[in-house]
Amino acid sequence: MAIETEKQVKAVVRYVRMSPHKVRRVLDQIRGRSYREALIILEFMPYRACEPVLKLLRSAAANAEHNEGYERATLVISEARADQGPSLRRYRPRAQGRAYMIRKPTCHITLAVAPSLDE
Repeated sequence: MAIETEKQVKAVVRYVRMSPHKVRRVLDQIRGRSYREALIILEFMPYRACEPVLKLLRSAAANAEHNEGYERATLVISEARADQGPSLRRYRPRAQGRAYMIRKPTCHITLAVAPSLDE
């Protein structure tokens, strides 16, 4: 759901040590909402993924304010996605000399904000 009328301002964080599946659970809650609403939602959600998403949202708003001159109060989250990054591979010893591979997933989170159209 990308808003194309005004210029979007993006912020990206890469290699977050978290599963993209778990991050998407948080992003689905804030996609399409206003900046203030999203801040409140992220502040009180009980998931660990909220911390990097909250920092990224503040960064995107700061980019919009500094680079494009938009007001933070008028911003809407126009795009929010979590893509899979490279998995860290770790090995755990198992019975009879075998090794069991453990994958520790990472993800890349992208947030785009745009000024709302109704103001």
